[in-house]
Amino acid sequence: MILNFFSSRGWQSWDVEHRPLIPEGMPVLIDDDLCFEDGPAVPRPTAVVNRWLRELPASGAPAPSSWENYARVVKEWMEFLAEHGVGLFDSRVRLKAALSRYAEHRAAGPLKARFAATTWGQHMSILSLFYRWAMHEEYATAEPFTYRAARALFAGTGREVRVNLAVRRTPKPHVTIKYLEPDFTELFRKGLRGLAPDGSQDTGFHGRELTRNAAVGDHALATGMRLQEFTYLLPWEIPALPPKPTAVPIPFPVPAGITKGKKFRTTWTSYEALAGLHDYVELDRAATTDSSLWRPPRRWGEPLMVTEPDARGGLINGVRRPWGSLTPAERRRLVAPEGGSCLLAVKNGGGPFTAWATVFERTSDRIRARFEPRFPHVWPHRCRHTFSMRTLEYLVTGHYRQAAKLVRDTDADAALVFYLSKADPLLVLRDLLGHSTVLTTEKYLRRLDTTRIYREAYERAGAAAGLTEDAASEREAAAEFDDDMAEAI
Repeated sequence: MILNFFSSRGWQSWDVEHRPLIPEGMPVLIDDDLCFEDGPAVPRPTAVVNRWLRELPASGAPAPSSWENYARVVKEWMEFLAEHGVGLFDSRVRLKAALSRYAEHRAAGPLKARFAATTWGQHMSILSLFYRWAMHEEYATAEPFTYRAARALFAGTGREVRVNLAVRRTPKPHVTIKYLEPDFTELFRKGLRGLAPDGSQDTGFHGRELTRNAAVGDHALATGMRLQEFTYLLPWEIPALPPKPTAVPIPFPVPAGITKGKKFRTTWTSYEALAGLHDYVELDRAATTDSSLWRPPRRWGEPLMVTEPDARGGLINGVRRPWGSLTPAERRRLVAPEGGSCLLAVKNGGGPFTAWATVFERTSDRIRARFEPRFPHVWPHRCRHTFSMRTLEYLVTGHYRQAAKLVRDTDADAALVFYLSKADPLLVLRDLLGHSTVLTTEKYLRRLDTTRIYREAYERAGAAAGLTEDAASEREAAAEFDDDMAEAI
């Protein structure tokens, strides 16, 4: 079975009246004999899967990366079924038997075929979505899954849910720390700058583009932006730097074209991180891109030449377009008026730099090997988790409210000051992270194990108000275990 990706380039020569409705970049499954039908109006299973894939953008999966993931999952399932003589829309008995064999294959089969529990769960979720759609469209009469009813509780509200019994149990998500503690955050920031833990130059490291790496790393930690979001930012989308340092966070709009789900939002950043971006753009980046002859490779598509850029948009091949409407693939093809790529981060020669996962991984490995053996692996999303934890701690302890009071009578954003003074911490964090509901934020925070933040904030507030005393609380806590000892005796 072949997995291809649709491109409408040159469709005028296809002997069709209109451009096909298939979304650009949509995965397409093709059988080895290159046929889609066995007879008039009798689609093959691959044609049915292709129809399901084409409907994904209107069914809650707008990202091309999701389309490819869904296509590969169904393709692997179909290939496994074919090896065992089972059809994609076979009887329930045969499908259940095949699923049982597939589960054993993915859990204890050849090493390259094995899945972790989380990967297996994702595959089962995708296949469940496909079969439910196929049954609704009357392509299938049965599915291989068995479900049980369960009750989920979020924010005190319960609702009935269906649980797929094919999903393997996994450990509680909070058992693995997914964020950097403050001391490790500083180690990471110094590592991106080529510095040792004491702030001196790391003489054993001879890295390049340290100003770029430090500026973007600080930006990721200060804004909580996803990898795609900070990778495909343009210099003109960076907010202006306030005339003087401020303790209040600075709003940072995130363009809809690069966000998950194409949802515009505004996060915030610190004065220090924003100043670092401006320094990089005005000095190192300007020197790298000046008179650059870089052009996107042909496989990316035609170059998109930018002229008359401003904070809102620019002329792209002579047509005015807002930056927020550009997708990551289009942004990668932009060529700046002075030469070089239009992406925020560029490499030697002026081309776009996107390998942030590699930069963060190598920095983590160097810190672990040279300075701190306990230092964790840092992938880009860990910066987002770190931002979430630090921001929640500041919100819960009133850090931002105190900062807002200090600048209330200055030229700071009055609306932001009011927001920081009045809004609930979870609602603020929901907006910054771009979650659709506060329930998503609550579930996200549970996975980061945020109990410590609330406990420490409560203890500090109580001690400051004279409502709690450490000795008394220790005695009371110890007394709770006296009954256990008595029962043991």
